[in-house]
Amino acid sequence: MLEKTTRMNYLYDFYYSLLTPKQQSYMSLYYLDDYSLGEIAEEYDVSRQAVYDNIKRTEAMLEEYEEKLQLFQKFQERTKLIKYVKELLNEENPSKQAMLETVAELEKLD
Repeated sequence: MLEKTTRMNYLYDFYYSLLTPKQQSYMSLYYLDDYSLGEIAEEYDVSRQAVYDNIKRTEAMLEEYEEKLQLFQKFQERTKLIKYVKELLNEENPSKQAMLETVAELEKLD
C-alpha cells in the first residue's frame, strides 16, 4: 500500500495540472493529507462512494498519462543515472568512457 501511495503521489506531482480542480482536491486530500473517504465525502457533501469512484477514475487517468508520457519513469531513470555519475566522480580515477556513456543515456531521456 505504501508503494502505491508513493507512486500516486509522484504521478499526481507530474500530472496534477491535467486534472480537474475537483480531482486535484480529492487526490490531494486522500493521498497527501491522508484524509479518509468519509472525511472527504463530508467536506464536499457527497457520498463516500462518489469520492471512492472519483479517486479510482483519477488513479486510472494518472496511470494512463504515465503510460503515454512516461514522465515518472524518465525521472526515475534520470535519478539513477545521476547517482551513478556521482559515484563515478567519487572514484579516484573516474572512467571517462563510463561518464560519456552515462551522459549519452541521460540525453536519450529527453
